[in-house]
Amino acid sequence: MAIQPNSETPSAKPNEPAPPSAPEKPLPAPSGPAVIGRLTHQDIPAICALFKKVWDGYRGELPPEMLKTLVPTPLEFTSGMETVTYFAARKDNRFVGVVGVEVAHGSGHIVTLLVDPEQRRQGIARQLAQAALDWAHHANVNSVWVDPLAKFTAAQSLFRALGFTETGLLHRRMWNEDVRLFERVLDR
Repeated sequence: MAIQPNSETPSAKPNEPAPPSAPEKPLPAPSGPAVIGRLTHQDIPAICALFKKVWDGYRGELPPEMLKTLVPTPLEFTSGMETVTYFAARKDNRFVGVVGVEVAHGSGHIVTLLVDPEQRRQGIARQLAQAALDWAHHANVNSVWVDPLAKFTAAQSLFRALGFTETGLLHRRMWNEDVRLFERVLDR
């Protein structure tokens, strides 16, 4: 799936053609049930509600301190949009997933990937992860990395299926939870 950039697109390298401008409407996914598009400021309240719905399902399973940081307020989310590019999945006119990718120092970092629990196992996470990879490729990064919690085995399987290689394990990285590191070097 090709994600078309908008005015926030990283500048092209010298002697390379400028990237195309963003479409007015989200692009339909080539396969799967969701439509993927860039997030706008008007989407923030609904996206914050999705974060809350997803992470509320982990109460009792994850440390409360962690959950508190994983559910942003609209103001916190807005501040994060300064450095992170977000894409959302819509189905039946509601948000069902979101992915955020931060590009810095020639590398991309998938900072969040979540899907509504009622919409899982339908390929939405794959579509969102691919959108992040496409955006990173467009931004001329050399690699993309992600750091899911070690207990999130479904996420790890997804990243392996998308060509990521496990590169490390950080013990007790996030509120006493282990984190696995995955990286994918992008073709140029």
